[in-house]
Amino acid sequence: MNITKRGDVWHLRRRVPKGYASVDPRREVVISLRTGSETLAREKAPVLWAEQVEVWEAMLDGDTEDAEARFAAAKRFAKARGYRFLDARKVARLPVQELLARIDLVASDEMRDPLGADSLLGGAELPLITVSRALELFWGLARDKTLGKSADQVRRWRYPHIKAVQNFIAVVGDKPLDDLTRDDFLDFRDWWAERMASERLTANSANKDLTHLSAVLKRVNRDKRLGLELPLEDLGFRQGKAARRPSFSDAWVRDRLLAPGALDGLEPQARAILLVMVNTGLRPSEIAALRPEEIRLDDPIPHLLLQPIGRVLKTQNAERVMPLHEVSLAAMRAFPDGFSRYRESSATLSATVNTYLRDAGLLESERHSLYSLRHAFEDRMLAAEIDERIRRDIMGHALGRERYGEGGRLATIAALLEPIAF
Repeated sequence: MNITKRGDVWHLRRRVPKGYASVDPRREVVISLRTGSETLAREKAPVLWAEQVEVWEAMLDGDTEDAEARFAAAKRFAKARGYRFLDARKVARLPVQELLARIDLVASDEMRDPLGADSLLGGAELPLITVSRALELFWGLARDKTLGKSADQVRRWRYPHIKAVQNFIAVVGDKPLDDLTRDDFLDFRDWWAERMASERLTANSANKDLTHLSAVLKRVNRDKRLGLELPLEDLGFRQGKAARRPSFSDAWVRDRLLAPGALDGLEPQARAILLVMVNTGLRPSEIAALRPEEIRLDDPIPHLLLQPIGRVLKTQNAERVMPLHEVSLAAMRAFPDGFSRYRESSATLSATVNTYLRDAGLLESERHSLYSLRHAFEDRMLAAEIDERIRRDIMGHALGRERYGEGGRLATIAALLEPIAF
């Protein structure tokens, strides 16, 4: 670092890099190090030079007509100069000493840049971000929500956010976020109340929409540091007791679903997934997403080893081992590498199976579905008096207390499940 002394104060003196010539016309920059100590000056010089580079980077970002980029650049510029960005109204209310310090810095020879007033005196205008634009920004801001997810999991995560925003825009319009009022959100709530009454929808459907809309708007407001007060509180609907999906009876599974030829018309991979569910109780999506390395058919005890390979498991308890018996083992032997048809697109699986079961008269009631096999398996374990800790481990459920030891080992679980397998 080239430092020189002017009077009693040391200064940093360097040429302006060519890459920043478009935002700083000076040939060289001189920055006061605010000390008379050469040792301290040499320590401070690299830090202040890094801050100056950050200022130039912010100026480059701000040299654009894009309001969002210029607003972000103004904030970066202020931070690099050791100040917090405030809008013009808040700047005007600052204590006189701080206000004058900001004005002096903007007017100083050390700055002479177009972002000075925007960043330090609040001249940068809040960017016009509409509700639809907020959704576009949300995907980038919420990248942490998709880490480790498969393409199918990302698609299923994105869909309810898209639906919620589209519903909101259909009701109140694609307004800028800073124009949204409490009435807009109440209008959206009223729209859902009418749908719940006319279409017999549950409060859960409305609350999911409100939750996903809120997630988008709050994340953008926070991460873009817009400082808006979004009136999103107390909009949800009271939910009644959730209806539990009924189980298939043992007789129905044995005599109807597993009757010779009953499932012959079902798409082969979907049929195999159903049969794997019968004796494992695994979620349909868990079976559909199985990778070849999770399928252990040649081991002394054939089993599935559910792991977060190429996807994120539903919960940390979903990582588990599952022995295979009878029809479930036979189904997996037919597809030893897994189910490629549904691995990256499991959304159609349940619809395919449920439609077939309904058309073939294989649903025990109108409320039954493919997922009822999971409940049926759990009921069989309960009837067999299998320990609760092992049942929860098998189903991938939380224990509700700290787990000690390894739980049921594969051989133990296999022996417990064999008598109740079809």
